[in-house]
Amino acid sequence: MRVSNQKRTMMKWVLGHKITPHKVSGDFDLVMGETPPLTQGPPPHHHNTYHEVFMVTEGEMEFMLNGEITLLTAGKSINLPPKAVHTFSNKSNKTCKWVNIHSPKGFLKFFENLGVPVGEDQAKNKSMAPELIQQVIETAVQYDMNITMQ
Repeated sequence: MRVSNQKRTMMKWVLGHKITPHKVSGDFDLVMGETPPLTQGPPPHHHNTYHEVFMVTEGEMEFMLNGEITLLTAGKSINLPPKAVHTFSNKSNKTCKWVNIHSPKGFLKFFENLGVPVGEDQAKNKSMAPELIQQVIETAVQYDMNITMQ
C-alpha cells in the first residue's frame, strides 16, 4: 500500500512508535500506531482528564494498568480511565499495530510537538534519543501526561 505525501508528513515517530493521526469531527483524538518488535512504551503515567482506549489490530501488546499486566492480541482493547497508571510495550518479535483514542480532544499535541517526522533521516532513532526522552519527561505534564516513577 502506498502512503500519500500528505499522510506521510503527518506521520511521526514518538518514543520509538510510528504514529499516524486521523482528523475527526468529535471531541476525541484518534491515532493509528505501529510498534516495532521489542519496543518499550512510554514511562508509566496517568492522565487526570483523558479517557484513553487502545485496540490492537495486528500482533500483540503488553499493557500495565495500575500494576496489573494484560496481554492484548488482535481484536482486543483496553480502557484506561483518568488517573489510571499505565504503560505498554511490544515484547514480541513482530510489529504490533493499534488504534488509540483520547477523549476529550487535546492529547494529539503531545504527538505533534514531540514526534519526529517519518521523512527525517534516522527518525525512529531520533525519537528515542536521550535528549528527546528528557524533553518528554520535562514537558509531559503540559499534555496531562503525569509520569509516575515506580
